Order: sequence, then C-alpha cells, then structure tokens
Amino acid sequence: MKSFLIALAPVLLLSLQPDDSRSRVVSSRPFAVADDDLKPTLTQEKVEAYVTKIFSGYHYRKFNVNDSLSTKMYDNYLNDIDRGKLYFLASDIQYFDKYRNQLDEALNNGDLTAAYDIYNTFRKRYRERSNYITKALANPKFDFSVEESFNTDREKATWAKNTEELDEIWRKLLKNEALELKLSGKADTSVVTLLRDRYKNRERNLGRFRSEQVFQMYMNAFCEVLDPHTRYFSPADSDRFKQDMYQALEGIGAVLREDGNYIKVVEVVPGGPAFKDKRLKKDDRIIGVAQGDEGKVEDIVGWYVDDAVKKIKGTKGTIVRLQVLASDALPNDPPKEIRLVREKVNLQTSRAKKEIVTINQNKHDYKIGIINIPSFYRDFEGAGKRDKDFASTTRDVQKIIDSLKAENVEGIVIDLRNNGGGSLTEAISLTGLFISKGPVVQVRESTGDTEVQTDPDPNVTYDGPIAVLINRFSASASEIFAAAIQDYKRGIVLGEQTYGKGTVQTMVDLNQWIKDSDKLGQINITVAKFYRINGSSTQRKGVSPDIEFPSAFSAEEYGESSQPTALPWDQIATARFDVTKSLNEKQVAKLREKYQQRLKSEVEMKTFVDELELFRKARENTVVSLQETKRKKEREEAEKKRAALKKLETDDEVDEDETPATAKATDKKKKDIYMNETSRILADYITLSKAPSVAKR
Repeated sequence: MKSFLIALAPVLLLSLQPDDSRSRVVSSRPFAVADDDLKPTLTQEKVEAYVTKIFSGYHYRKFNVNDSLSTKMYDNYLNDIDRGKLYFLASDIQYFDKYRNQLDEALNNGDLTAAYDIYNTFRKRYRERSNYITKALANPKFDFSVEESFNTDREKATWAKNTEELDEIWRKLLKNEALELKLSGKADTSVVTLLRDRYKNRERNLGRFRSEQVFQMYMNAFCEVLDPHTRYFSPADSDRFKQDMYQALEGIGAVLREDGNYIKVVEVVPGGPAFKDKRLKKDDRIIGVAQGDEGKVEDIVGWYVDDAVKKIKGTKGTIVRLQVLASDALPNDPPKEIRLVREKVNLQTSRAKKEIVTINQNKHDYKIGIINIPSFYRDFEGAGKRDKDFASTTRDVQKIIDSLKAENVEGIVIDLRNNGGGSLTEAISLTGLFISKGPVVQVRESTGDTEVQTDPDPNVTYDGPIAVLINRFSASASEIFAAAIQDYKRGIVLGEQTYGKGTVQTMVDLNQWIKDSDKLGQINITVAKFYRINGSSTQRKGVSPDIEFPSAFSAEEYGESSQPTALPWDQIATARFDVTKSLNEKQVAKLREKYQQRLKSEVEMKTFVDELELFRKARENTVVSLQETKRKKEREEAEKKRAALKKLETDDEVDEDETPATAKATDKKKKDIYMNETSRILADYITLSKAPSVAKR
C-alpha cells in the first residue's frame, strides 16, 4: 500500500479548513438548549472536512458526496444511537428528517449541527425514560400470570407515536427482563434491585459520554455508508488501539466492545484462556462478572466497556466467572456461566499445533495428521532483524509437516475454522508449502492497478493428500489460502462458506499527514480488494467448499454479505497458473456421493443435521411469552430436545470395551462432528488417490 500513502501525503499536508462561506445547517430544536448539551469543537469540524476529502479521493469505492449518501448516513446515525427504537418518538424523527438530505453539505463544510442536535435530543429522551423506569421500579407490579408477549427484536419496529405508546413498550421490556432474571434463579427482591442498579449504571454512563464520542459515532455513520471496515478512531480510541497492538493482553484473551447496553465479544484472541476453553464465542454478550469461585456475580448490563474490562482483567492465575448470553442462544435460553483462569496473553504466542488421529474406514486404519492454524501470524520485527526463531505460521507448519511425515501420516487436514486472517505474506508462503512456484492471490488497488502476488519457491514440503477445513468465520488470509488450494486443485476444501472479507485496509494516523497541533485521531480506510487466481473476488462470496457441511449460520445472518454496504463481488482476468494433478472433478463427485450417503444413513450425522434445523427454526422466533408458566414450559421443552439430540449424538457407536478414560477421549473427539467427517472424507480421498480406476488430470 506504499503507493497509496505516497499519493495521499500531498493532499493531507494541505491545511484544509471548513468553508464558512457556504451555507450551514440551521437548527430549530424541539427542546431548549441546555447548559449540559454536548457541543462540537473546532478541531472536530476540521477533521470532518479532512476525512471527507480523504475518503472522496482514496477510498476503494468511488462515490459522490450527495443526497443519496446523506440519506444513508442519516439512517445509520439514528440506528447507532437508538437501534431498538426505545427512546426517540415519531415526532422527533419527523423533526430530524430536515437533516436527511443535508449531511452531504455538512461533511464538506465541517458542519456538525445535525450530529449534536440529534444526539442532545437523545440525551433528553433518555432522561425521560430513566424517570419512567425509576417510577416503574419504585413499586413494581409484574404480573407473570397474564398472557402477553414481547418481541425481543425491535430493529424493524416503528417509532412510538407518543409517550403512552413508548411507556407500554417499556412496561413489557422491563417485565421481560424481570422474568429472565426470575427464571435464572433470582429472588423477587433481587430482581428489582438488579434492574434498578442496571438502569442507574446506564444513566451514569450517559452522563460520562463526551463530545469526542459523539463525533466518533457520527463519523462512523459516514464510514458505514462506504463499507463495514472503514472506521474513524477518536484520539482516545487511537491511543487505546495502539496499546492493544503493542502490549500483551492480561486476562481472558478477548477483545470487547459496547453494543447497545451489552458488552459484546468482538474477537477471541488465539492462545488466550477463552480460546483454549472454547466456550466463549465471537458475538457473545457478557452480562455478569464474578471474582473467584465464590464471588458474587456483578451485573454489567449498561456498563462502559472500560469499566467491564477492569472487572474481567486481573492477575495471572486468578479466577473470573462470566455470565454469558451466547450469540447462538434461543430466545428462552438462560445465560451460561464460563469459569476461566486468567493468563498473560501475548498476541504472538498462539502458534500452529498438530494432532494425529486414526480413522477406521474402507477396512483400513488411516493415520491422519491435523494442523490447526488459529491465525496467520508473523513477527515482522523479528523477521526484519533476521532473528533465528521469529514467529511465522509457515515456518511452524513446515516443522509440523516434517514431524508428521516422520510419523508416516497418510494425509493432512489444515484446520482454518475461526481463523480470521492475519499476514498476507504468510498466506502466500504457506500455500507455497503445498504447490510449486506460482501465483497465489491478486490485489487490485483503488487506482485500478492489479498486482499478482506469487510464491517464488519451487520446493514443495508436502505433496500428499490434503483437506482444508473452513467455516463461516474463516476470513481474509484464510480465504486466500483455501482459494489457492482449491484453484490449483491441490486438495479438497470442506466445511461452510467462508466469511467473504476480500478487502484490504490501511491505518492512517491523521497527525502524521496533517499539520495540526491538536490530536486528530486515525482512520482505517479500505484501499484494495483481493482476487483469487481464477479472477473471482473473495469479497462477499468468500470460498465455497467442494463439499458443504450443514451450518447453523447463513450468509444472510453472518459474514460480509450480511453487511448492507459491503463492497460488491466482481471478477478480473485470470492469472496464469498450472493446475496440479492432485485432485479432479470425478474424485470430488465420488467423495461428495460418499459423504451424502453417510449424511442420510448414519445416526450421528442425521442427529447433527436435526439439531441444526431445530436451532435455526427456534432462532427465527423472536417473540417470547411474558407468562411465567408458559415461558418455563417453552424453556424446558427446548432443553429436553437439545438433551435428547446430544444423547443420541454421544451414545452412537460406543465401544463396549472402552475404559472410562478412553471413552472420555473418544467422546471429546466425537463432539467435533466437522473434524470427524473431514477425516473420513480425507480417508476416502486417500483411497481414491491410490485407485488406478479413477483417472487424474
């Protein structure tokens, strides 16, 4: 991205100032201006104009700052402030609509009138709701015998017409939260106390919200119009980001952020306690924290993320217990408790690992090597200094392959599930371990220039049968590797359609390029796209496996294609490359046929598919009963179905001669249905590779 930075420098060194000669937005607010209203700064107005200029000239998406952009930005901003439509009234939205087509001029002029007018109105509406909640919880009358329901998904709801309608929405919302707490085992008095504390925390956080945070939210409403990965970071968030990049993480090994009133897991850091434990997942919401095995759970709903992190982080070796609402939880599911032992996690310490399994199939025991790669890591500083043992995915995997070959494995599985990417250099060099030299990926910049990036090394570390296992959360560098293996027909790609993140971002510190004494923050701007060597972009579509496994996550719900403003999929010219003779279409068709037979006939696979279907159907229903007896029954029925399915899953094919120890080990492996099936498909692939009747290209 060097060309991008060189081209950008002259523009940024200009001293851009908001053009006060142009018209500015005039506000006529429904509320009088209050002394504690948040106000923009002159620096923020300058940054608004700077960033608009940069994005207009250098973002990969070519766009015009016009009324269409203004409308989308306006909708984003309202959604970011009041996603659940729980504070603003329809009359507020009617008043705000005058800004709908004015934000384009505001961006160019450095005018933040609309941003602060909308947010300050929200503050007043929030305080009105706080007053309602205080009165409602002063003498709560939750009658859980009444048959009524509440829709937990309010994003598609309409704005309340008046205060009375909003009061009714909040009555049901509070009743639902109270019932959830009661069903989780809380006493009636504790339920009310918890709710009071929860909403006091939220109001306190509102009072701590500063002008800098309003500006960041407003600018990111602009960024979201361009694509999901372009962001503006305020000076405070920029400093925090730099600390996270260069310091070890101490605690559970998870990146957290605020999402509405919840603390949401953005990333589980490979190698950390949460990653090793495997129960905490991306998009889970942490609602409570307790210290040690005996500590009382502290409700953190409505907390700032910084305050929550202080509770979750701690001294190495100490215990923290988290109450978590799983991202895949059904509406009636209770929170789960996750006990973790804190550790110091360095981002470079999570390395590729190996495992060897034996699969009995086709009247033969197949020795399969499994290599799990949590991320595409590379110690660039160590590599630059030519350190002998610098961290590198490719170097580690090469050593693992050598050890697996020494143990005479017949095939290797590369496990890229939940691998969110990392170093492009490593993705290219890792591909080179399995192919002779040749192109691996194409990168097209915003200028239209395309660069083909190749593996120059003709040496092949492993030429035996390989399978690449991917899932919906394999992204970026993972997709580049899997796509190259698929395009070269070097191995079989199995699992789920990948995430579909085929864009490249660069981080720009505004103070390094703009002459200004004030701290200005940073931008993360999308400047390029990845393309497979067959010319197809990995953007949106990701990598589709040769054999697709049942999935709980659809492309419409998770992944790049679920983002409304994700850059589109497209194609460019194919790079010149020679397909290997490792795999052909007849073999893939035969492997798919064998897999489909198992899917229909074997109890374990049928049970797994049934469980996923049950899960999908249950998640579609976001309406919950507010009658205690009915809600209990719904929860119990869902738990019974899950328990029955899990029992079938683990009871199938139990060896009568197993000892308790070996049974436990077997059970652990059986629960990884995807890896079991991948190993079986690889075993079939090994058999076909040896069969003279199946022709190879």
